[in-house]
Amino acid sequence: MAEDIIFKDVTTGAQNDLERATKIARQMVTEYGMSESLGPVTLGRKEHEIFLGRDISEQKDYSEEIANKIDKEVRTIIDNAYSRAKEILTKNKRKLKKIATNLIERETLEGKDLDLLLNGAKLASLTKFEVSLLLI
Repeated sequence: MAEDIIFKDVTTGAQNDLERATKIARQMVTEYGMSESLGPVTLGRKEHEIFLGRDISEQKDYSEEIANKIDKEVRTIIDNAYSRAKEILTKNKRKLKKIATNLIERETLEGKDLDLLLNGAKLASLTKFEVSLLLI
């Protein structure tokens, strides 16, 4: 979302974030019973066969109609989260740019530095030695 707001473009860098968000949304619906339309139920059975090169798999124990409802619920959760992220980041665009500028200089930010930035403080510039360490 930040890329979309700032650059009006989305790169492939967000792929892993989208994959993880989709997985969490699907778990919310199928494992944790966090679906308004489907209610507090668990859907699908886990098969734990981790021997002979097999992985954990899910056995579908529901109809195509329920599968469609699961997909719609997952989509609704993702769309709502996307809208909320857009709202928060748009409202805080100046803070977003401040964080991005500092990340370009430092590559990472510790929690205390992030708190300082979000509360209006300016971080001290990196020394030449610190900059050289980032380049290694």
